[in-house]
Amino acid sequence: MCDTCGCNVTPGNQFRIAAGGHLHKTSTGSESIEVLESLLHANNEQARHNRQHFRRHGVLAVNLMSSPGAGKTSLLEATIDELGSGVRIAVIEGDLETENDAIRIREKGVPAFQISTGTACHLDADMVHSALHALDLDNIDVLFIENVGNLVCPASFDLGQHRNVALLSTPEGHDKPAKYPVMFRAADLVIISKCDLLGILDDFDPAVALSYVRQLANDAPVMELSAKNGAGMSDWADWIRSALSDLRHTPVEGVTASATHVHGEAT
Repeated sequence: MCDTCGCNVTPGNQFRIAAGGHLHKTSTGSESIEVLESLLHANNEQARHNRQHFRRHGVLAVNLMSSPGAGKTSLLEATIDELGSGVRIAVIEGDLETENDAIRIREKGVPAFQISTGTACHLDADMVHSALHALDLDNIDVLFIENVGNLVCPASFDLGQHRNVALLSTPEGHDKPAKYPVMFRAADLVIISKCDLLGILDDFDPAVALSYVRQLANDAPVMELSAKNGAGMSDWADWIRSALSDLRHTPVEGVTASATHVHGEAT
């Protein structure tokens, strides 16, 4: 967990360690390690509950992760256009402050719930659960969870999602999967975003980025696309439709392909 920056305590789970919360006191009354381990366990339990909730309603939950500015919101805007009315979309937006991204999504006619994390650099399962009360899951096919822009912490917290998607934008450099292995190892799909810039940023080599992903023993597809000019968007839309179909053809009591991906546990 985020032992250094302290963001393991978030606005979503703070009630667990507040007076009256079940983690207010440890077994000996003070050990912080026990509190942190208990918070992670509680997060995983809430994530399992979230995933069961999604499965009952037939909703595919996709966790979008990347550094700030990699193009997650732009990708969502283009995805709404690409999928059209055939796939009903909703979005949970995570940022430290502002509703800027949620406003952009709502302007596309799609429901969006903004989570302001304050000082926390990631979303957690409690935050996502609180957002579900504001969404009509019976009228949603795919729920995109746009995590806080950060290449470290978001990959360590199960939210109840079925798929993890990691964006790597061309201006960042092709070595990011090697530098930030936890996120790219957890990805069910890696998107090289802003590929319209490849002709300008000729020091980014998609083949090298792919090789770093494979060195993590991750055989997930690596897809190049541009939300600006539409390149690769049809492949991305097909991937979403396929994941949704897989989910809905899996028995409710079963486990989806990547449900064991985060923290390595079955749901």
